[in-house]
Amino acid sequence: MSLGETLFLGLANAMPRGRIGIALRRHLLALAGLRLGDKVVVIGPVTVMPVGSGSRIAIGARSFVNSNARFGCRGGVRIGAFAQVAANVCFETASHEISFAAGCSRKDTTAPIVVEDHVWIGTGAIILPGVTIGRGAVVAAGAVVHRDVAPMTLVGGVPARFIRMVEDRSELVAGQ
Repeated sequence: MSLGETLFLGLANAMPRGRIGIALRRHLLALAGLRLGDKVVVIGPVTVMPVGSGSRIAIGARSFVNSNARFGCRGGVRIGAFAQVAANVCFETASHEISFAAGCSRKDTTAPIVVEDHVWIGTGAIILPGVTIGRGAVVAAGAVVHRDVAPMTLVGGVPARFIRMVEDRSELVAGQ
């Protein structure tokens, strides 16, 4: 990781939340290595761990990431277009094996996280390694997601479980 990436992430997190701050933050996050699609809004601050792994984060066009998002992204995080990420959401791509051996640290495991288009992730949700959240799905506030989420479903709880299907209103919008 270069000193520049650390500097740009720090500057991005220091930007105010108004229109100018959001535009500057977007530019500084790109300089820190994050790959951002058109018209992405990141309210910030954001945490990227380990430091210097910003290039492992990709956020699709017209997506929104609210304050205090944490990207533990050794395995990489890809967020699709039109996604909405509420405040205090954690994307954790690294974990440890459950097995135990005296005198040894637990073995690290990493796996990428994929959030498809039109997903909404509620406040305080935690997304764990290897999870794919399908197109149009909703993750309820406070959920801990440890398995893939099917498209157009609502999940919630600890651990997250299926609650119900999400209504598809695409035809109503297209007809207006």
